[in-house]
Amino acid sequence: MYELFRIGFLSFTLVDLIDIGVVAVLFYAVYRVLKDTVAVQILLGLVLILGISYVTEAANLKSLNWILRAISDVWLIAFIILFQPELRRVLLIITRSRLFRLFIRTNIAETVDEVIDAAKELAEKHIGALIVFTRSQNVKMTIDTGIPLQAVVSKELLVSIFNPRSPLHDGAVIIENQLMIAARCVLPLSTTTKIASRNLGTRHRAALGICEQSDAVVLIISEETGGISIAHEGELTIDIPIGQLPLILAEHLSDHVLQPSN
Repeated sequence: MYELFRIGFLSFTLVDLIDIGVVAVLFYAVYRVLKDTVAVQILLGLVLILGISYVTEAANLKSLNWILRAISDVWLIAFIILFQPELRRVLLIITRSRLFRLFIRTNIAETVDEVIDAAKELAEKHIGALIVFTRSQNVKMTIDTGIPLQAVVSKELLVSIFNPRSPLHDGAVIIENQLMIAARCVLPLSTTTKIASRNLGTRHRAALGICEQSDAVVLIISEETGGISIAHEGELTIDIPIGQLPLILAEHLSDHVLQPSN
């Protein structure tokens, strides 16, 4: 099998080299994400145990290998349980990659102009709004908290929903492709309460909250200032000029589909 070299009883082949290379790249990617957290210490311990276990298996040390395998199984389960937020962060980074989006694309180009027109009117009237664009990840739990709509996106409907006299205005509208799936949805609040010297209101914290747990993009309109903000990948861009909104939405929502409106 294309043996490269031999160390004692160990034979190292080209397949082994490829296997080790792939595993090393995967572990390095996970390490980069977790390097500033406590989870990285547990991860390094698990890697060490797996390495020793491989050596004991190759040396045919059956009893020691069995013990190490048992420890690594428990260690892995404990790692998954204790560090769910960090593992979710790794999965979010993977699903936001360009390669992943080649297989899962959302065609929302036809809805953007309607949303932008609605945002302009809502901002001018200082009407608060939360508009969530779903992407590759499922947000069904959030959708289930609201009122089902299944309506085609339109400026008039969005403005009507967020009118303070509307029974649906309190909460978020969820948009998937060309449809408004639900309104009055409750979003999870982020633990972040301040950015720079600015205190965040409930709408902005809710937008950050859903973006920290999924790859959604959220458009926020402040009721107090009429300012437009966008939350994406756990980050918040505040007070976006209306003229830049089409370009920023296009950048966040698609790599190739959206074009800014004239």
